[in-house]
Amino acid sequence: MTINVYTEQTPNPATMKFMVNKLLINGSEDFATRESAEHSPFAKELFKFNFVNGVFFASNFVTVTKTDDAEWADIEPILKEFVKGAVESEYKIKEATAEEMPDFEGSDLEVKIQQILHDYVRPAVEQDGGAISYKSFEEGVVTVELRGSCSGCPSSTITLKSGIQNLLQRMVPEVKEVVSNAL
Repeated sequence: MTINVYTEQTPNPATMKFMVNKLLINGSEDFATRESAEHSPFAKELFKFNFVNGVFFASNFVTVTKTDDAEWADIEPILKEFVKGAVESEYKIKEATAEEMPDFEGSDLEVKIQQILHDYVRPAVEQDGGAISYKSFEEGVVTVELRGSCSGCPSSTITLKSGIQNLLQRMVPEVKEVVSNAL
């Protein structure tokens, strides 16, 4: 996926919104100070620019607050390029702490499958307005449930077979097939 970044002015002249064509975060995260960004690799890197005074993430954008002495004309292209690279490199907005990690259950293999679904598949499905949840793994068959815009979507079968099944088969050779109980 090619990442595109475009900017939007905000009512606040000290902030600029950097929109991307990818879901970055569910909800929002605000880093008003350099210190508050300690557990955010993405925000921490932004704060390395001496003209960055604040960082805010929500859905598919990051809002950057600049210092008073910086001019958007000078820094906007630099930040645009950085945001593109950071999103392509999948910089984390927030490092997961133990209590925020999903509680996967089952055998080591089942936990691995759930982790892959959570880390790789869920963000893409959510970007299209849907949701996916793991149901079971029996005799090489992974059963998932597709909800939201994915439920009954004509392309969900293609997504399931070409995308999710191929990914899981590459990463977990024991997976033979992926099926949905909502198709």
